[in-house]
Amino acid sequence: MDAAQPRADAGKTVVIVMTSGPSTPQRCATPFFIGMLLASMDAEVSIFFTMEGVLLTRRGVADNLVAAAGGKAIMRFIREAKESGVKLYLCRPAMPGYEIGDDEVIDEIDEVSSGGVLAEMILSCDKVLFF
Repeated sequence: MDAAQPRADAGKTVVIVMTSGPSTPQRCATPFFIGMLLASMDAEVSIFFTMEGVLLTRRGVADNLVAAAGGKAIMRFIREAKESGVKLYLCRPAMPGYEIGDDEVIDEIDEVSSGGVLAEMILSCDKVLFF
């Protein structure tokens, strides 16, 4: 690709819906890696934690979870995605079902939101990925 050509992915918006959690740790690193990669390509990336994925936002859970034996903690993937510009959203309606209180949520979360916010994000973005 010629550096003078505009990038086809410039200005794109991507929503990653994170439903995987501690019961499927092998699925928990890739969404953050992909989010970081897309953000580095100038895409606007949001990751929305819902269903079992909300457990990754409870303090201490992602610190003690790895996708593969000997791998880095999922929390490191979350922080790297955040540092690259990925916005992190947490589904408030899913929190009570997993007994997560507001005071237990990791600092990296940008917004605790409703399902309606997720619906708006999905309808207005260019791509949606589900994990």
